[in-house]
Amino acid sequence: MTTLDNRPNTALLVIDVQNAVVSGAHARDEVVANVAELVANAREHAVPVVWVQHSDEQLASGSEGWQIVPELAPAESERRVEKNYADSFEGTTLEEVLSDLSVGKLVVAGAQTDECIRATLHTAIVKGYDALLVADAHTTEDHSEWGAPPPDQVIAHTNLYWAYHRAPGRSAGTVRTKEMDFA
Repeated sequence: MTTLDNRPNTALLVIDVQNAVVSGAHARDEVVANVAELVANAREHAVPVVWVQHSDEQLASGSEGWQIVPELAPAESERRVEKNYADSFEGTTLEEVLSDLSVGKLVVAGAQTDECIRATLHTAIVKGYDALLVADAHTTEDHSEWGAPPPDQVIAHTNLYWAYHRAPGRSAGTVRTKEMDFA
C-alpha cells in the first residue's frame, strides 16, 4: 500500500542497537534477542536488513560504544547507514539505500523508542513508506528524572499510538516478533 512507485519490497530497519545506546536500556537483553530473531527471519526470507548507527559528540563513529551489540552480527552484504540526528532519514543515505533495494515497506526495531524510533517512523510515513513497528523489539532508557514516563510506559504508549496510526495510501501498525511474517 506504499505510495512509492515501483517499491514492492520490504526491509527490516534495525536502528541504533549499539553498545552505548542500549547499555542502560529497558529490557535490553529481551529486546536484543527479539531483534536477533527478526534478523534471522528476514534473512531466511531474503528480506534486506538495513543497519542504522548513530554518532554525535558523545558517541564517536568507530568507537566501541558505536559498534553494533555483540549479540548481533551484520552480514557483509547488508547495508549500513550512519546518522547524526534522531531521524534515520535526516542527512543520511537511507533513502538512496531503500530506493536501490526497491523498498516501500519498513519493519522497524531498535532504540531509542522516544527519539530515533518515533522520528524515523514518522518520516517514513511522510515520505510514502508503509511502516510497521515491532512492538517488543524496541527500547529506551529511563528519562523519568527529566519528566518522561518510565521506559515501559514510553514503549507501551508508542506501541498504542503506532498501532492506530494511518495516512492516505500508507499503512502503519505494530506486530510482535513471533507474529512477524516476512514470507
